[in-house]
Amino acid sequence: MNLFKLLWLNITFYILLVLFSFTAIPLLYLFIGCQVPFSSRRRILRLIRKAIVWYGSIVIYRLPRPLIRILYEDHTGGRRPRPAIVVCNHKSSSDPFLMAALPIGEMIQIVNKWPFRLPVWGFGARMANYLSINEMPVENFFAQGGSLLRDGVTLVAFPEGTRARSREMGQFHGTLFRLAIAEKAPIIPVCICGNERTPPRGTMLLNPAVVRIRQLPALTWDDYKDMNPFQLKNHVRNIIAGELDTMEDHA
Repeated sequence: MNLFKLLWLNITFYILLVLFSFTAIPLLYLFIGCQVPFSSRRRILRLIRKAIVWYGSIVIYRLPRPLIRILYEDHTGGRRPRPAIVVCNHKSSSDPFLMAALPIGEMIQIVNKWPFRLPVWGFGARMANYLSINEMPVENFFAQGGSLLRDGVTLVAFPEGTRARSREMGQFHGTLFRLAIAEKAPIIPVCICGNERTPPRGTMLLNPAVVRIRQLPALTWDDYKDMNPFQLKNHVRNIIAGELDTMEDHA
């Protein structure tokens, strides 16, 4: 693809993103606000989280075409429990948007503090009760994370903490896996491949890509009950790393 066409497609995407965001998001907030007098807090939270997934689906599937194609691959073998803890590798700043491709029902994300600083999206993340793991004591994280799981909400996390700087995955932080053991929650590994330069680190330029999101079979409590958090985080990391090697070798 020549540079002119690449720049034109990028400009078109960002214009569409701004127009869509500043139209759809206020309308969604207005619709949800109108439901508040007639709905329970629990239903309002479900609506907010559903709206975020709908918005993310449009952003990843519609707005970037034909520059970017998103392919969701179901390799679960029928093991798709809900609620669960979804564990993903982290290749790009676009990864949180890609979670809209997962058919996992009601979910929130566990994030670093930077998404909450975004002008429009940050407000939605706070409304949906996303967990900012770096801004809360670990006891509060366990309490809120456990409460969400018991309430039927799936937690999505990128335990590398920051996007990988090379093909090799970073090490996983262990707090999430301590929560999984405490709640005996199923763990769903998810692999993301193809968006390393969409956009590259430090830029907003979207390069042409076919992005593959592969959901693997869940690990149940019986699968990991004899592991400690350190063993569990390395076990899940090895599963994702091995699958990523296969995906990248066949890309």
